[in-house]
Amino acid sequence: MKQTLIENKGLPTSLLWALAIIAGITVANLYYNQPLLYNISQDLQVSEFRTNLIAMVTQIGYAMGLLFIIPLGDLYPRRKIIIVNFSILIISLLSIALSPNLELILLASFFTGLCSIMPQIFIPIAAQFSTPDTKGKNVGIIVSGLLTGILGSRVVSGIVGEIMGWRFMFFAAAVLMIISCLFLLRIMPDIQSNFQGKYKDLMKSLLQLIKDYPVLRVSALRAGLAFGSFLALWSCLAFRMEQAPFYAGSHVTGLLGLCGVAGAMTASFVGRYVRKVGVKRFNYIGCGLILLAWTSLCFLGNTYAGIISGILLFDIGMQCIQLSNQTTIFSLNPKASNRINTIFMTTYFAGGSLGTFLAGSFWSLYGWNGVVGAGVLLIGCSLVINLFFKKEIA
Repeated sequence: MKQTLIENKGLPTSLLWALAIIAGITVANLYYNQPLLYNISQDLQVSEFRTNLIAMVTQIGYAMGLLFIIPLGDLYPRRKIIIVNFSILIISLLSIALSPNLELILLASFFTGLCSIMPQIFIPIAAQFSTPDTKGKNVGIIVSGLLTGILGSRVVSGIVGEIMGWRFMFFAAAVLMIISCLFLLRIMPDIQSNFQGKYKDLMKSLLQLIKDYPVLRVSALRAGLAFGSFLALWSCLAFRMEQAPFYAGSHVTGLLGLCGVAGAMTASFVGRYVRKVGVKRFNYIGCGLILLAWTSLCFLGNTYAGIISGILLFDIGMQCIQLSNQTTIFSLNPKASNRINTIFMTTYFAGGSLGTFLAGSFWSLYGWNGVVGAGVLLIGCSLVINLFFKKEIA
């Protein structure tokens, strides 16, 4: 049943959890391919470098969707945006499942990324309509849903890819999108737009927001670089696990995603303590944990203990960085929450695309040590930005 929402007056618990669950199911589309890259490479008889472009193109598509589609949430009813995006998403997932060659998969993967942006419409809803005291916690719940989707996608796709083949996973994903769309249209309240004007004026306002808020620029950049380091690991982990001494299939790579449960459990905690601990401190903690993760992956990367401990540290560190920065930016201008989230998340996934590309390139040239080097470089840049930026609002 649809509900009427009033800004800063609270979000019904049932709606909040429904949005969190659907956010997880939708964001999973971005990550199904990661444990399956080796399977796709073998099936289509293409190189690992070219196959790795699937993950990169998906992230680029998502960044483009964040930049050009999410701002529409301030201009048009969000229900209309949901219908169009889910329709395209269903077609693109089916196209991947039926594709006879890599070129069509790349094109469909771009549109899959482009239209998997629903979670980034839900997060501003949680921020805009929650009470001030529950804003951080509620945003954390939505982010926990995202994390669960990310983790679950890798586990499920790895197992399904091993048993049913990689194409079956994308057929199943299309069915999940049909179910999610129908349910979301039933529960999503009608939310009035916050921007009066044309689309070109809306896009111009993004530049003004970037100019007006230094905190937004820095928060987006340091989080994006950290996410690039994160995806450097996941975009090449399937190739690493296929080699000695592991010789592991896609199901093992997927199951390693379960290690990130620690990160999902951290999200709500970080959301509660952003103001108390401070964004800058959370970024130091996050960068430190990720550097420790790469140390484990470098020196203990030939053991399951080293791989698992690295993933655990990575997921917790990423939540410290992402959620502290993302929660903070929503306090800058609540009326422009969709556009502010657009700037943040576009930068975030542009960083992810950069990390995926660098990792794929360095893997081809230098193997696993090259991937570690790319990841350390990116998180090091994030740490430097955090060191030199002084102003924070939390």
